[in-house]
Amino acid sequence: MLINPNHSISPLVAVKSVSDNFELIVQMVKREVIGRYRGSMIGLAWSFFNPLLMLAIYTFVFSVIFQTRWAGIGEEQSRTDFAIIFFAGLIIYGLVAECVNRAPTIVVSNVNYVKKVVFPLEILPLVACGSALFHMLVSVVVLLLAELLFAHQLPWTVLLFPVVLVPLLLGVAGISWFLSALGVFVRDITQVTAMLTTMLLFLSPIFFPASAMPAELKIWMTLNPLVYFLDEARNTLIYGVVPDLSNWIVATCISAFVAWLGFAWFQKSRRAFADVL
Repeated sequence: MLINPNHSISPLVAVKSVSDNFELIVQMVKREVIGRYRGSMIGLAWSFFNPLLMLAIYTFVFSVIFQTRWAGIGEEQSRTDFAIIFFAGLIIYGLVAECVNRAPTIVVSNVNYVKKVVFPLEILPLVACGSALFHMLVSVVVLLLAELLFAHQLPWTVLLFPVVLVPLLLGVAGISWFLSALGVFVRDITQVTAMLTTMLLFLSPIFFPASAMPAELKIWMTLNPLVYFLDEARNTLIYGVVPDLSNWIVATCISAFVAWLGFAWFQKSRRAFADVL
């Protein structure tokens, strides 16, 4: 039996597929983003106003009603500090949650592409990730505008935020590849991912700093891969702290391995997609 070279699990094939189909990925991401707001009165502007409204709500609820303070940043913090720190964490979580929750249905909802031999199915999870990345970047703009408004300055380390995104996007791509293939065979996985992402929201240092965890539970916090990205996002976007190079290299290597595992699973599974769908 001849093996389609496009079904190779080599990481070089993944890189080549992204490179060769980059324009197609960009066009499909544009179509998906615009399609989400098609028919609305202000269209794509909702992608900006939604996070702006949410930040305003978080600021009011946490700073005015609950008067919550973020431990570890001193007593001089303003009313908006908690909301900004919380929103920065929520931005990272939102990217991961959207990709993970959408991945199991991404192939199932595009059966017409499965039937096309020449279509690169492996880019479908990346299109979903690209759409989530677009909305995350819009939220980052809202966050930076809020910092300028309330703190009147931005740390120069904002320029290093894309560096933090490299291992995050690699890991999310790997998970998306894995779940998108698994979702073809196990339709219940959608319900599982919804529960897991909800658990991740409350078990990650989004509403609270990692230092606030009891000592006996901190070991479990180290097993949460989201913690590193939450800390580094806040360091670069808010605190002005340069990411540690050694930690970044380790995170990138692990994420690259996860990406390859997810891609390999997708490539091995795709041969049966047409039979199942």
